[in-house]
Amino acid sequence: MDAVLPELHAQTATPAAGQQGSGGFLLFMVVLFGMMYFLMIRPQLKRARQHREMVQALRKGDEIVTTGGLLGRIREVGDNFLLLEIAKGVEVKVQKQAVANPVPKGTSKEL
Repeated sequence: MDAVLPELHAQTATPAAGQQGSGGFLLFMVVLFGMMYFLMIRPQLKRARQHREMVQALRKGDEIVTTGGLLGRIREVGDNFLLLEIAKGVEVKVQKQAVANPVPKGTSKEL
């Protein structure tokens, strides 16, 4: 009988130790998600907001570079598209979201 009691005691103590380990795992996951938010998600949201504000601020006459590398001057601004003059008499329609950066006026001197 003395040999059975330590086994029963060991069996009842094991689940409590396992439950403590799962609490530590949960804390680890919360900390990991918090780190991912501050190191990856938040900066991406900030860049997206800045790009959206930059696109909304575009006006006729601004010079821009698109993500495809086209440099030109804006001739018309629509809801979703821009009419971009890339050379004298050559105009292309570009999505607003394709604008990479505005450039200083006078960058494209041949326009």
